[in-house]
Amino acid sequence: MKKLSKGIVKSRYVIFILSLLLLIPAFFGYVNTRVNYDILSYLPKDIETMVGQDILSEDFGTGAFSMIVTEGLPYKDVSALKEKIENVDHVKKVLWYDSFVDISIPTELLPDQLVEAFQNGDATLMIAMYDTTMSADETMDAIEEIRDVTKGQCFISGMSAVITDTKNLSKKETPLYVLIAVVLCAIVLSVTMDSYLIPVFFLLSIGITILYNLGTNIFMGEISYITKALAAVLQLGVTLDYSIFLWHSYEEQQHKLGGDKQQAMANAIHATFSSVVGSSVTTIAGFVALCFMSFTLGLDLGIVMAKGVLLGVIGCVTILPSMILIFDKVIEKTKHKPLIPELKISRFVAKHYILIAVLFVLFWIPAIIGYQKTQVYYNLDSTLPGELASIVANEKLNDNFDMNTMHMVLFDSNLSAKTKADMEKEMKEVDGVKAVLGLDALVGPAIPDEMVPQAIKDELIAGGHELAIITSAYKVASDEVNTQCTALENVVKKYDPSGMLIGEAPCTKDLITITDKDFRTVSMVSIGVIFLIVAVVFRSVSLPIILVLTIEFAIYVNMGLPFYTKSVIPFIASIVIGTIQLGSTVDYAILMTNRYKVERNAGLEKKEAVIRAHQASVQPVIVSALSFFAATFGVGIYSDIDMISQLCTLMARGAIISMFTVLLVLPAMLIIFDKLICLTSIGIRPKKTE
Repeated sequence: MKKLSKGIVKSRYVIFILSLLLLIPAFFGYVNTRVNYDILSYLPKDIETMVGQDILSEDFGTGAFSMIVTEGLPYKDVSALKEKIENVDHVKKVLWYDSFVDISIPTELLPDQLVEAFQNGDATLMIAMYDTTMSADETMDAIEEIRDVTKGQCFISGMSAVITDTKNLSKKETPLYVLIAVVLCAIVLSVTMDSYLIPVFFLLSIGITILYNLGTNIFMGEISYITKALAAVLQLGVTLDYSIFLWHSYEEQQHKLGGDKQQAMANAIHATFSSVVGSSVTTIAGFVALCFMSFTLGLDLGIVMAKGVLLGVIGCVTILPSMILIFDKVIEKTKHKPLIPELKISRFVAKHYILIAVLFVLFWIPAIIGYQKTQVYYNLDSTLPGELASIVANEKLNDNFDMNTMHMVLFDSNLSAKTKADMEKEMKEVDGVKAVLGLDALVGPAIPDEMVPQAIKDELIAGGHELAIITSAYKVASDEVNTQCTALENVVKKYDPSGMLIGEAPCTKDLITITDKDFRTVSMVSIGVIFLIVAVVFRSVSLPIILVLTIEFAIYVNMGLPFYTKSVIPFIASIVIGTIQLGSTVDYAILMTNRYKVERNAGLEKKEAVIRAHQASVQPVIVSALSFFAATFGVGIYSDIDMISQLCTLMARGAIISMFTVLLVLPAMLIIFDKLICLTSIGIRPKKTE
């Protein structure tokens, strides 16, 4: 590594120029990486709801639909509007009551549920079916065009409309996330560092590696909008420490060598690489744990962020040293004393270690209670502002038709007419079902079968499957709709064991079940992997328990607070926050413990060793936590997408809680369990003193 360090210093101009040139392919990779705005598409492909979606797409040529509400329009205008919508690219069919019977037939002669499904007072409902999938770019473009051609005459609801609005809002906000994070980090660094200009080079070098990370996502084909929104902010927050380590090491080496800057930087690269590798491994392990989720959004976020941390380490020991040496004279002119005061709290903490330990034990009780009782939501439109077009449309659908979502049933087209009629009748009796629109149900006693257009039959029968549409009064992800889905699934399976219930609500029901299991899996994997890493680093059995327990307490406090503040958090937060917080903030504990180990081996008594370790760690831990806080807090305040806002807020708060826990609780644990640590650790052998 020493030869490599000298080679980096010698090749600083080449590295700097090459790093800038690599931005060109990174930019093209970034702009050509598709962004997926459909969270439900990350469900496992082999579950029944996703298999049903594939059948719907392959056999029926449709994978998405929207409910379109109009108010105050006469039938002839609704019919004209329907024709306009059908002319939009990728709109396969628009179902209204004139799709089944001639508009001239009086509504009194039509089946009641046909009239109730498509008309209520002066409000009408149409169902637009697309020949592309729910989150396809073509579907979103079609929704935008429908909004354009109808000129405010209708309200488009449904998951595809929500995804379209999510895309528009995310594209508008994401660039500002980076700007906010950079500005707030620059403020923190200008206060905590000894140069006004060095933070600029920190942020530039990290910014380059962020672009590399986003550009190399092209090999994945697409990434989720959550990953895209969080990747830059998270990478900035968790890799900024590495730049700070390099700078401090560089200044220390300059002092030792009497101003030989090139040799000082070579030594600093070597020292930083050794310390940063150990630090980054725990962070990478936390993100890798997300890859064990069967809900593959975790895999998406885990791969991108693990890759980002790795690129951050490489950039820290190549690009940043090159910049510092090239622009050394300018940096030197902007040096100043750090503005943050030195905190002299180490002896106070060591003196009151018993009180701190008692409070630590007592606070576990409310932390566990809050953690277990914090409520999460799964309804994806809850993440968006109420004034968005799709959210307004969902409210119109509820107000006019007492309807909140639609399910679809796929069943064997060879079932007898009586079996189909009995099944549809039984489904209609399930609580919250507004209407069951199947082919047989639409043929009332006054309308002969030959009056039903063959084109409609073709739309509802394909590939040996028949399609029925169910309208529901219940909201997606509610207990009521989940109970309704279970009841409907039981009815379908009773008449056709191969039948399937599909749609947003059944998919969300599966999401709840799958992510509940994923939460336990990810927690166990992240704790287990980080436990092993700490055990190997310190060659200890007891230290991994103490360190992981300390950070887990901070996680429980962070995730338990929403219960006491009466907040509801998005489901994904309950899965990923604990892992991210553990992986990124256990470094604080490792830093202090490593110094404690050095001081004990130097012969200091346990309490004095902890005081020295605390004094050496308090400043870097505070700077690290404040940097992570700065990178995420502003985004949490600014974002109108609740899922992004809450994830960033939880990460920001988690960094601060972990900081206080490490600075207060960990010293107490080290003092109390000092004897056990020495007995169960290789390499901690305090010298005997009088």
